[in-house]
Amino acid sequence: MKKKVLITGGAGFLGSHLSEKLLSMDNHVLCADNLFTGDIENIKHLFSNPYFEFIRHDVTFPMYVEVDEIYNLACPASPVHYQYDPVQTTKTSVHGAINMLGLAKRTNARILQASTSEVYGDPTQHPQKEDYWGNVNPIGIRSCYDEGKRCAETLFFDYHRQHKLKIKVARIFNTYGPRMHQNDGRVVSNFIIQALKNMDITIFGDGLQTRSFCYVDDLITSFIKLMQSPVEVTGPINLGNPFEMTIKELAKLIIKLTKSKSKLIYKDLPQDDPVRRKPDISLAKEKLGWSPRVEIEDGLLKTIDYFETII
Repeated sequence: MKKKVLITGGAGFLGSHLSEKLLSMDNHVLCADNLFTGDIENIKHLFSNPYFEFIRHDVTFPMYVEVDEIYNLACPASPVHYQYDPVQTTKTSVHGAINMLGLAKRTNARILQASTSEVYGDPTQHPQKEDYWGNVNPIGIRSCYDEGKRCAETLFFDYHRQHKLKIKVARIFNTYGPRMHQNDGRVVSNFIIQALKNMDITIFGDGLQTRSFCYVDDLITSFIKLMQSPVEVTGPINLGNPFEMTIKELAKLIIKLTKSKSKLIYKDLPQDDPVRRKPDISLAKEKLGWSPRVEIEDGLLKTIDYFETII
């Protein structure tokens, strides 16, 4: 019998790839999305599958469906989008978690929360381990996202302790790949679009701040491994690529791969932007037998191919 799996934010970048993968694994997928940052184009190729259902829904309102598993991915994830309506961003994380946990409680479903490396804030620990409590500004312009995700984690663990819910909490580090939103202001999509158009590539700060980039296929594999792991593996668990590079190195690599004539220009660093970001994935290796496989150049080439087709 097919498992019925709900993915909130299922028409987004990660959600659409997860929908595709779970359908290929013979599941019945319910994709819920309010299309604020999600896009029908990301999932229209799945509509012909009789075991795929799209529901236009905002997770700040309850859902009444019968499911075996829930992947709670709904939330705008880039500063451009989550700062557009910060109150709604916090509601999406907090009310969305409450509503999906309530659904999981009623249906006895396993539930996975797509949390974020942003719960660590601008970290004083490097690389970041799961037992690090973070360095987050609770009243800054990024707080709607950072603190919303932190509160969602609190709710997940309180439901787990109080109601014995089967929870999984994934802390996602920078992820990239086809179907990234082209106007979300994220560094990989920004740089690729600017390079393909031979525009100046905008670097905020001196470009020496670091990030670690995980290709989307690797991340989706880790989601499924976490969901399928023994019930006592609750997380939080870091999911990302520990290969660290500076923003300037990324820009130069993208210029090389696109054969672009772009030049680098520099602007002021936004408030509370983390200086270093690198996951310690020892726990993911130990508990899930997972580590990323796709090399940065290979992943970037696939992402560049995607953006060439849409711009």
